[in-house]
Amino acid sequence: MNIIILSGGSGKRLWPLSNDIRSKQFIKIFRKENGEYESMVQRIYAQIKTVDPKASVTIATSKSQVSTIHNQLGDDVGISVEPCRRDTFAAIALATAYLHDIREMDANEAVVVCPVDPYVELSYFERICDLYKAAQSGDKNLYLMGIEPTYPSEKYGYIKPENGGYTYTEKPTRQKAEEYISCGALWSAGIFAFKLSYVLDKSKELLGTADYTTLFNNYASLDNISFDYAVAESEKSLEVLKYEGEWKDLGTWTTLSEAMGEPVIGSGKVDDSCENVHIINELGIPILGIGLKDMVISASPQGILVSDTEKSSKIKPLVDSMDQQIMFAEKSWGEFRVLDVEECSLTAKVSLRPDQMMNYHSHEHRDEVWTVIAGTGRTIVDGMEQPVMTGDVITMAAGCKHTVIAGSDGLQMIEVQLGSEISVSDKHKYERRV
Repeated sequence: MNIIILSGGSGKRLWPLSNDIRSKQFIKIFRKENGEYESMVQRIYAQIKTVDPKASVTIATSKSQVSTIHNQLGDDVGISVEPCRRDTFAAIALATAYLHDIREMDANEAVVVCPVDPYVELSYFERICDLYKAAQSGDKNLYLMGIEPTYPSEKYGYIKPENGGYTYTEKPTRQKAEEYISCGALWSAGIFAFKLSYVLDKSKELLGTADYTTLFNNYASLDNISFDYAVAESEKSLEVLKYEGEWKDLGTWTTLSEAMGEPVIGSGKVDDSCENVHIINELGIPILGIGLKDMVISASPQGILVSDTEKSSKIKPLVDSMDQQIMFAEKSWGEFRVLDVEECSLTAKVSLRPDQMMNYHSHEHRDEVWTVIAGTGRTIVDGMEQPVMTGDVITMAAGCKHTVIAGSDGLQMIEVQLGSEISVSDKHKYERRV
């Protein structure tokens, strides 16, 4: 089975656990049997591999999320990198061209496109497997997954039976939604299955090309249109497979708290007088709730949210109005958390996973000081390599090329940046083999 997972979006609706680098799909809130927590993308990836261990998974995502994906899923997953944000048609067209041109997948191969953020059972991916097989062997152009509507919503697309076939309408009015439901329409689960050749042809028609390199180099100028409007609404050769299991769209604090298996994640407690109170705490200090009702409390290095659960959906414009520095991020080599920010300094805790290394890089406008607080490893500073261990201090002046490589037990250090122009853009990467 070939699957493209759409992993876009910013970190606004689930602030402060998410930011511009760590979107909602990377927040670890789902407890596994071993007691550890996993994220949406880890949960979905594991479900896919459980249903089909040989499944080929490609994640369509922005450049800023690549490091986090490698951190959480490893290096074997395929990634189609979007140079900038476009809507879903451009993302799907680019990922399809990536599979055809870069991964050399035959144009007659089927692929299923699905979103990264539903909360579902294994039966969901068993049904996706059925959808893939139908697209591979069937004679329709586009295959969709339908869900029985529970109310007339303006948030979803509708798959309507019509003249022995089906038609698709994206996000109709509530009145139209009621009309469609009365005629037996299903909600669209946002899943599309097709042969590669179908979208390659659509890409030529709507974007002028299906060549991967051309699409990638001209991505910023591509039409900003969704797959639902650009393709699904105008397609007459449709087939639908119905899914009847659990399905939740985890896009807000309300739906996310409903999917949490426990009321408190992290350091926190609520007393017996609390009702429907959820706490997610990524800070090293406890949160205590007393006499609260219908609330979500969330804390991370990015900030603290205290909100009525129902009204938490109104968070986005408030977060948009804040000019914030990224205070934490997962990287391919590990993670960092900012501890303190001053006018001419920044202090962060940096954790490298076993045997991982940072890019070999330099900064033009700042000095850096590393203090190893746990683990062992090696540093390379202007070509000179030396072992490091707990308690060692390494100083790099501006312009100095440097990197650190963790040992088999990993490595943690405190990084102090010193300078009048501390910026994430002040970084020059170099090739180096270690």
